Amino acid sequence: MRNVFLTLCIVVFASPVIADEVGITNDIMSVIVETNEGPVEIMRNQDPEARLGEPWVKTSRPCPNVCIQPMIAAPGVTTIGELEVLEFLQTVTGVLVDGRVRTEYEEGTIPGAISVPYTEAADRLGEFGCEVDFDGWICEGDIPNVVLFCNGPWCGQSPTAARRMIEAGYPAEKIYYYRGGMQNWNMLGLTVVPGTY
Repeated sequence: MRNVFLTLCIVVFASPVIADEVGITNDIMSVIVETNEGPVEIMRNQDPEARLGEPWVKTSRPCPNVCIQPMIAAPGVTTIGELEVLEFLQTVTGVLVDGRVRTEYEEGTIPGAISVPYTEAADRLGEFGCEVDFDGWICEGDIPNVVLFCNGPWCGQSPTAARRMIEAGYPAEKIYYYRGGMQNWNMLGLTVVPGTY
């Protein structure tokens, strides 16, 4: 009986220590972001034995269609990583855009992201403060920063969205490209939520 009690005590006292080991950085365990569905806590999966599931374990996808993307989606666009995405979600006035097709967005996305499939990006600039003009869009004044992402370094959906937005008149310096996308987000065990409209 005493051995069972000691074992239970070890498990109970060891669990919180393990849970506190998987931080975002040394001094950030989680961040809270506001979404249309209310606040969501983004943190890393606390199970140190967690593994990636499908489709994120796949390493090779046929190119063309699914080719490795450049670090810079288009001239003037800034490429960012996970920590910058988290900072953007907490402090910057702007829009986090999931540029993937709707079914992928619905399966899981970054908390706070909205769905603007890459095929629609140039047609929906009015949602980002641009005004329609006879020749396209006028994107001036207080328009938001936009962070675009898709499936990861092998996905061309968000780079295509960035290029189409720029061609339609959105300023490149207002666009940020999270190249790691859902591949890296999942690889790091960060919170994923179902996409909602």
